Amino acid sequence: LGPLVGAIDQGTSSTRFLVFNAETAELLSHHQVEINQEFPREGWVEQDPMEILNSVYECVEKTCEKMNELNIDIANIRAIGVTNQRETTVVWDKTTGEPLYNAIVWLDLRTQSTVERLLKRIPGKNKTFSKFKTGLPLSTYFSAVKLRWLLDNVEEIRKAVEEGRAMFGTIDSWLIWSLTGGKNGGIHCTDVTNASRTMLFNIHSLEWDPDLCKFFDIPMEILPNVRSSSEIYGLMKICPSRESGALTGVPISGCLGDQHAALVGQMCFQDGQAKNTYGTGCFLLCNTGQKSVFSEHGLITTIAYKMGKDKPAFYALEGSVAIAGAVVRWLRDNLGIAKTSQEVEKLAAEVGTSYGCYFVPAFSGLYAPYWEPSARGIICGLTQFTNKNHIAFAALEAVCFQTREILDAMNKDCGIPLSQLQVDGGMTNNKILMQLQSDILCIPVVKPSMPETTALGAAMAAGAAEGVEVWSLNPGDLTAVTCERFEPQINPEESEYRYARWKKAVMKSMGWETSDGPSNG
Repeated sequence: LGPLVGAIDQGTSSTRFLVFNAETAELLSHHQVEINQEFPREGWVEQDPMEILNSVYECVEKTCEKMNELNIDIANIRAIGVTNQRETTVVWDKTTGEPLYNAIVWLDLRTQSTVERLLKRIPGKNKTFSKFKTGLPLSTYFSAVKLRWLLDNVEEIRKAVEEGRAMFGTIDSWLIWSLTGGKNGGIHCTDVTNASRTMLFNIHSLEWDPDLCKFFDIPMEILPNVRSSSEIYGLMKICPSRESGALTGVPISGCLGDQHAALVGQMCFQDGQAKNTYGTGCFLLCNTGQKSVFSEHGLITTIAYKMGKDKPAFYALEGSVAIAGAVVRWLRDNLGIAKTSQEVEKLAAEVGTSYGCYFVPAFSGLYAPYWEPSARGIICGLTQFTNKNHIAFAALEAVCFQTREILDAMNKDCGIPLSQLQVDGGMTNNKILMQLQSDILCIPVVKPSMPETTALGAAMAAGAAEGVEVWSLNPGDLTAVTCERFEPQINPEESEYRYARWKKAVMKSMGWETSDGPSNG
């Protein structure tokens, strides 16, 4: 075996560690652990940063054990890449190495009143006021407002900031700082893709923006150093509490937000190449090359990747949908209509139709292309005939309709409609969903046979870094990927009719939550 590269994939619902062969891109071994989400109040979503960190150690240890059983020498692991759920916000104490509060997850809505307060300070209450600097609208989704809420509401954090003990970071920063030594010399950094999701980062100068930090009243000294997505940040250190030192001394040399990593893992290096990832949410990214493109149709502008210190930044247009796989988890955990996610697929398969029932899972308001925080989830078109099978089918359809909305926006912004959709993510194992997606989009859906493209992208960035150089990103050296294709099987008229009904349902979900109600007190 030649050189190997590891990837830590810390997602919203699970953590994984995967090991790839750098020469063939083959996945050799992996381990996965589900992560608890806490919902302390309506609309609040939190995770424990220590649980996240420990899940990483557990996945690394278990994967190394599996590799020993396979007689693969872990000494061949030359580098580790990190990819992560984006925007999720952690503040920790650099003297103790402990978090000062739970991580506030990207889906969390507690900051709605913070957003409204900030909007009042903007002429014309224009939520796209920083669009040309950050690429983002003012929304509960991005890190700056979460950090503002923590500074406003958590005494320990305020105190730690005053005493110079506080560090802020998204999940990538928390992990890299902890894994490279933590309070004993840990590296406090992030990469351009994660920084571009905070709303504090200028995507042109590639630096933290003093004016935005002033607007949100964020002290710049708590922010991590911004680096490229592919360079050696630091070396893995032994974790004292777990005595886990399997990969001590291995460089951490790749870092990308999960959606950006999937773009890399799908080899979308050319202007106009796009991919859609089906995870907790659904994210369609289209590479726009070395120029930033600003949307007229509700998409956001983000940094795609920067593959080295001296390499240029590439940009992407993104359509972000908050709830995709999360709706299946909700049917499983909250309604209990199925014991496993696979069972939800089976329920849907048994009927093959939603029978006129439409499910708009606006649990966290609506993201792209509407950016409507007042929306809430609805199921409509119910009759006495409707049963749990129809609701399961409507949930899968919702994922596909939401994708169509962002794909339509992407086609309008780019002017060249996509002729097929490249897909990845956990939900793509669901064949019914993939066929449904092709039917609703009226174009083929193409899925690589190795669905772990997010981890692959992080491994590629790590393996290609200067000083590691075991993975070539030259187009000629990239291995061709085998794919599965799903072709549209229904007539476009039926597809259009269903899509029009979906849009009607979306309109009915809007304007539900008002901020002056007692529930936000």
